[in-house]
Amino acid sequence: MSYNINDREVRLEERLRKVEENFERQMRDRGFEPAQVELIALPGPLAKLYAEREELRADLEELKAETSRIDTSRSKA
Repeated sequence: MSYNINDREVRLEERLRKVEENFERQMRDRGFEPAQVELIALPGPLAKLYAEREELRADLEELKAETSRIDTSRSKA
């Protein structure tokens, strides 16, 4: 099971990295600084990428928490 979790974590991290790079590139292409994301209304395509990025971040955090719980339960056994 740990292998599947680690494999999924690696895939999520890679996907997140690609989405973040794409988001930042598209922000700059439209004349925005990526740091402005909290201060501006995003056009549709950027809003979609932002939402995907946030979802991936949440999924990754959830997976890391699950991994931590599994590791903790194994160390107690």
